[in-house]
Amino acid sequence: MTHNKSCCSISRDSSILRASSVNTEEVQPSGKYAEQIKARMIELQGGSFMMGTNDAEGFPKDGEGPVRQVHVDPFHISPYAVTNQDFEQFILETGYVTEAEKFGWSYVFKLLVSETVLAQVQHVPTHVPWWLVVHGANWRQPEGPDSTILGRENHPVVHISWNDAEQFCKWSGTQLPTEAEWEYAARGGLEQKRYPWGDILKPDGEHRCNIWQGKFPIRNHAEDGYLGTAPVDAFKPNGYELYNMSGNVWEWCRDSFSPTYHINTNRVNPYFNEPAEQKSMRGGSYLCHRSYCNRYRVAARSGNTPDSSTGNCGFRVVWHRS
Repeated sequence: MTHNKSCCSISRDSSILRASSVNTEEVQPSGKYAEQIKARMIELQGGSFMMGTNDAEGFPKDGEGPVRQVHVDPFHISPYAVTNQDFEQFILETGYVTEAEKFGWSYVFKLLVSETVLAQVQHVPTHVPWWLVVHGANWRQPEGPDSTILGRENHPVVHISWNDAEQFCKWSGTQLPTEAEWEYAARGGLEQKRYPWGDILKPDGEHRCNIWQGKFPIRNHAEDGYLGTAPVDAFKPNGYELYNMSGNVWEWCRDSFSPTYHINTNRVNPYFNEPAEQKSMRGGSYLCHRSYCNRYRVAARSGNTPDSSTGNCGFRVVWHRS
């Protein structure tokens, strides 16, 4: 069984860099719409929980374990990932230009692009040929210039870099969750379960998340109903009424990514903020499959460079009452 991180995410290739890509924009805090985002958040009481896993299906090299007790203070978290509609409002108010737009391209999964776009692709990473460098792919055009988010307003926004997500947070008066906050929330009050709902992937045969079904990367049977992203409130929520904590899209976290995360952080409100090449991501995506990635488990971790964007990565936000 192969366990490859590149099906999950792929880092931006600097050799395809455009001169206009340097992003120096800083947005200002907003008002009414940002307050709406906070108003629909779920308040979590925090407390101690067993973080990480020693699961035989886990990847110790990613720093998933060992299991250890940590404590997080109370916080509020969005019940679902930031939507296209939310992000569009952010753009309308600020005029912000995402890094994918400034670079002029982003990574799109091969099976999702049209024949027209496929014929125009000039760069295909040799080690992961299912990822395509698609010029014109961005949050507005997730599969390239001939695609649109029309009808997907309630889907998670994608092609968002960590840097982009940080700017949205500044506008909305929120933050990205720490990995500890994210995992505490994803567990939904359950102790050391593999998924947000328990240890069985499909209880009674019911799909509970949007992941790959079939043989990766050749064919996705889409038995869960979705070939790409699903609406942010698809499937049943976990015990904290949070949706899609497994699958659908990877979600950026505030921490820098390190396989030695558990060594480099405290046990109370752990947060790893040392300089590192990558930022952390959690939750897996619609591309995850047990045979190749298997990172839709609650304790699974991954990372990517903060300027990278892909068609399977978004984010959700948290808020701490002062």
